[in-house]
Amino acid sequence: MNKNWYIFIVGLVLFSCRLDDDKEQNPEEPLHIVATTGIIEDCLSNIVGDSAEVSSIMGPGTDPHVYKVTPGDVELLDQADVIVANGLHLEGKMAETLEKYGREKPVLFVSDGIDKADLIKSADSDDAYDPHIWFDTKLWMTGMWQITKELGRIDTANNHYYKDNYDRYFDEVEEADKWIKTELEGVEKSTRILVTSHDAFSYFGRRYDVHVKGIQGISTLSEVGLKEISDMVDYVIDNKIKSVFIETSTSDKTAQSIVDGCKAKKYNVAIDGPLFSDALGEPGTKGGTYIGMIKENAITIVEGLK
Repeated sequence: MNKNWYIFIVGLVLFSCRLDDDKEQNPEEPLHIVATTGIIEDCLSNIVGDSAEVSSIMGPGTDPHVYKVTPGDVELLDQADVIVANGLHLEGKMAETLEKYGREKPVLFVSDGIDKADLIKSADSDDAYDPHIWFDTKLWMTGMWQITKELGRIDTANNHYYKDNYDRYFDEVEEADKWIKTELEGVEKSTRILVTSHDAFSYFGRRYDVHVKGIQGISTLSEVGLKEISDMVDYVIDNKIKSVFIETSTSDKTAQSIVDGCKAKKYNVAIDGPLFSDALGEPGTKGGTYIGMIKENAITIVEGLK
């Protein structure tokens, strides 16, 4: 063999080996997942672990019903490999944005993994469903299982890792669910009436046998008229309700109207809470995770109803 050819071949082999080494030292960028809400972000973070990056558009205390996409959100969505949303019109003002990105990349909805027969019909519209599915832990984790499978199909290298993490996280959520049931069993059934700022807790009520009444409709965009306020005042007095609960992501104005209306009729009712309804608490606080949030709500509700 010609000496020059020999040197060329040896050099080519060494160069190829260096490329392979570089590939091992610099693996592919992890999947970048953008969630619409902090609730979804926290659950996904537990499922994907350190094998994907998860960020959310909406932060603590944000009302997703009225949220509008910002230029910063667009930049985040542009960079996403996968977008995960709640669905069922929770992100009402983001519908067109999600539809647009759905033509470019995977847009997954937690609600798509849930049988419609298990959903609660919306009182605001005959053809819509209540989107607050995270308050039924069993239902929510069913939806998250569908998301886990979809992520595994997109990121096949981490398919089993995601599913193993889901199983571990499912057990943690199930443990929290059992704890909440035990806590609420300590409240007399006749007094398990939860009056809240808006109708976000129907799934919670169905799951834990609590009668729920929202002053405002399922969406915070719904209007509350004088008749609705008057009817709720009478309901609170007739049922000898001790507390009405405000929420972190909505105004306490309607709840205060109930308190004032009751006071005018010589009945005192307290404002309790706030409850976490459509968003998590600040990072690092007890309500800053999905499990922490549902447990904190249970503690607040039990203390307010006793």
